[in-house]
Order: sequence, then C-alpha cells, then structure tokens
Amino acid sequence: MDTPSGLAMKAILLAAGRGERLKPITETRPKPLIPVLCKPLIHWHLDYLLNIVEQLDEVIVVASYMRNRVEECVRRHVLYSKTDVKVIDQGEELGTGHAVLKGVEALSVDDEVIIAYSDVFTTDSMIYRKLLESPGNVIVGAKHCEPHKYGVLVIGDGGVLKELFEKPTDPPTNIVNAGFYKLRVGDIYKYLLNLKPSIRGEYEFTDAISMLVENGGRVNVLTLNEDWIDVGYPWQLLEVQRIALDKLVKGVEVRGTLEPGASIRGDKIHIGEGSVVLPGTFIEGPVFIGSGVTIGPSARLRPYTVICDGSRVGFAVEVKESLIMENVNALHLAYIGDSIICENTNIGAGSITANLRFDEAPVKVSVRGERLSSGRRKFGAIVGGGVRIGVNVSIMPGVKIGSYSWIEPGSVVARDVPPRSFLRVKAEYYIEELVEEVSEKGRINEDEH
Repeated sequence: MDTPSGLAMKAILLAAGRGERLKPITETRPKPLIPVLCKPLIHWHLDYLLNIVEQLDEVIVVASYMRNRVEECVRRHVLYSKTDVKVIDQGEELGTGHAVLKGVEALSVDDEVIIAYSDVFTTDSMIYRKLLESPGNVIVGAKHCEPHKYGVLVIGDGGVLKELFEKPTDPPTNIVNAGFYKLRVGDIYKYLLNLKPSIRGEYEFTDAISMLVENGGRVNVLTLNEDWIDVGYPWQLLEVQRIALDKLVKGVEVRGTLEPGASIRGDKIHIGEGSVVLPGTFIEGPVFIGSGVTIGPSARLRPYTVICDGSRVGFAVEVKESLIMENVNALHLAYIGDSIICENTNIGAGSITANLRFDEAPVKVSVRGERLSSGRRKFGAIVGGGVRIGVNVSIMPGVKIGSYSWIEPGSVVARDVPPRSFLRVKAEYYIEELVEEVSEKGRINEDEH
C-alpha cells in the first residue's frame, strides 16, 4: 500500500558505528546489538518499523563494523516478515552522511524514506507511524536537560526547523536532534553528494539537513513526548534499562518457574521462558529476567536489574541495578552493583564490584583517554565479554575490564585492564615473631600488659 502522499515508502537504519566510547562492551558486539531488556537495540527499531508494514516497502540496514553479526541478527529477527529487509555494507566508515548516501543510492528521487540511528532508544513505539503520517520532510526532536551534548534544533514559526547547531556551548533551546527523519530522496540527495568532512574528518548527515534548510527547504519538527536516550556511554546502558523497565514492563509476568520458597515483591517483574528461580531467592521489582536463566538458591535481585538469556546467578549472589548480558556465570557469594557484565563472563566466588567512592562524588570513567563523570553517585564496573574473574576479586568504581582478560584471584582492580590481558598481583607476605607472651589458649597474657 502506498503512503498518504501516494509515494513509495522506504526506511534506512544506520548501524555502522564502532561505538568507541562504549568499549569494552563494543569489543565483542556491534553497537546495534547492545541489549535493552535483553533485546538488541536494532530489534526495537525493526519491531517499531514493522508495525507500519502495510505502508513500508523496504528496510535497508547500513552496517560496517561486525557487519556479519548485524546481518545475522537482522535476518533471524525478520525471517517471516512480509517487508523486504536487507543489510548493505557501508564499506569505509566515513560518517553518517556517507552511510545515508549509501542507503539512498538505489532509491528513486521520488521515494520518501524514513531514516533513523539504530543506537537511540525511545519508549514511543508509534514514532515511525507518527513520522509516516506527518506531512513533508520531518525531523524529530526531544527535550533534554543537557542539550550541549547533542545537535540542537531551533524551531521557527509553524513548527519548521530554522537552524541546527551541533553541540553548541550555549544551546539556544533544549530540543535536541533525536535521530529520526522522514525525507523525500530528491530533496536531500544533492546535499549528500556535496558534503565536506567535518572537524572530526567525517561526513555528517546533519550538515546535509542544514544545507537543505539554508537553501529554502522546509523541514517540519515533530517533538517526542516519550522518553528518549542516545546510548553513547557505558553508564547510559543502565539508564536505558531503567527507562524501559519503568515504562514497558507491566505487572508480574512469570513464563518460567518460580519454585516454592522463592519470593517476589513489587510489580514490573518479567521472568522469561525456561528460566528457574530457586528456593530462598528474593526478587524486588522492577526486574527483567530473560530466557533460560537460573537464579539462586538464596540469591537477591534488587530493583532495576536485567539478566539476559542463559546466565546463572547462584547461591548468595546479590545483584543491584545492573545489566548482566548473555551466558554470564556468577555462581557463589558475589556482589554485582550498578555494573555492566558482558556475555560469557565468569565471576568467581566472593568477588565484588564496588560502586561508591569514599567521598561519594560522582564516579568517573576513562573514555577514549579522558576522565569523564558518569553523573552517577553509584556506578560499578564495566566488564567486557569473555572475561574470567578469579575468587575474592574486588573491582573499584568505574573500572573497565577489557574483553577476554583474566583477573587473578584476590586482586584489587583499581585501574582499567586492556583487552586480552592477564592481571596478576605481586603480593609479599611477612611472618614476624610474636613478642608478647601468649597463653596456651592462644590469648595474650593480659596480666603483663
């Protein structure tokens, strides 16, 4: 079926970025495959898009980094879809403008196309339908408390985009570019061809939008009224899980097994198919448990915890406001607080992630060589995929452990560990003579002291 304008409707999802600021998470998975409630980000976009399947002719996913992983994930998810969904290779990663150009090259100038960044998340499941039903060229804006970190929209009379500023030091508004667009190919194509590299050395799609507006093109602004987040930094993964749990999980849904002696409190609790919660376990919602997960016995899951498919959280393990990805093992006496644990990681007995500084100041994290505030008073570790953590390991707040690294038992990890490293601790032990007189019972003789 054609769109209301009578033109064919296509969609382009941009999924080529490396997610450098998200390392070590993106060392073992591309950014669009990062889970929100155990579902890859790109799946949320595809599901929202396929809600308008009658009007949608084709979805083009532009990938590059770990393209085969993206392609496999997309193919399996849309196996029975009536809409044609294909993944194309951006090749050299030259920026969002270059990625959009690759996506529209095979389209007609008369086609209308929805374009979205697959690393943004919104709880508005109708966003693509709203775009479809909005007349003309459209850009979506979202209110944000820190607009200087994003592209900022200046809206003129009649809700028309007047200017777009990229990360201004003094933002003129608090409406940021949410990363969703609907455009006629013929209106944007020539500006994509004429893009020049930005200060970052990349071709920016927003520069093409600015050129369109500067040359008299009309772009209407559609403002989101639902939650929106750009998943660009590790701590934002915890924020997006919290938003999704609050807004998208309803009531208590137990698809697995809650054994006698296990208890739950509160609402917004999901226990997936094939998952088992063993006796003595206490779950405080909101909590999301994926499929094939084992919890307990005598474990504790505190609010805003997400545990994904195939993971095991065992005896006397406590998890607080953390994202635990697929096939993670934490089987004995561990504490995981405000942390991100990537897939296939093993956490030894007695190991903990510290999540609070002594001075209670916001926890800082090293991102691309720069120390940045997470803005969180409590923030634990970021542990990459395939990591092996020995028994009785303590990981300090904001520390990152690179993928496939090993941490020796008894270690105190106070600084970042590169990927594929073995952290060993050199310890020296001193045994000195006890000079005090000791009784037969092993006590110091207090009569002489």
